Amino acid sequence: MASSYDVFLSFRGVDTRNNFTSHLYSKLVSSRIFTFFDDNELRRGEDISQSFITAIEGSRISLIVFSANYASSKWCLDELVKIMECRKTLGQTVFPIFYRVEPSDVRHQTGSFAEAFVKHKAANRHAENVPRWRAALHEAANLSGFHLSSTTDR
Repeated sequence: MASSYDVFLSFRGVDTRNNFTSHLYSKLVSSRIFTFFDDNELRRGEDISQSFITAIEGSRISLIVFSANYASSKWCLDELVKIMECRKTLGQTVFPIFYRVEPSDVRHQTGSFAEAFVKHKAANRHAENVPRWRAALHEAANLSGFHLSSTTDR
């Protein structure tokens, strides 16, 4: 499959859209890197849209910005599963960015990631997706990436 994008940005909008991720996107674009960026808040639907699936599949690289509320979004988790599938099946390069979260919290679903799964379980929805979400988080957090704590990104 030919690449439609150089980079696909995966992020939780409420956490990083108007700060870190928008700055990252601007830098990528100013460097002439064709980047998919959800700037229309399309995440309100129940299922990951076909346009996102196509964008993920058509990207050479995915940057995943893990933030405190990333795992609270079913959409983000479904997107992550698709990204990790594309890494395996299409050889896509994936870089995690840990924005003000510990990589171990993502890897082992502790801290805010544990809280998100408690809420998913309490809502008694999407139970069939939980094992895939957990596996994708663990796999992504084991990749070499970037850790930006509150003191390193000022």
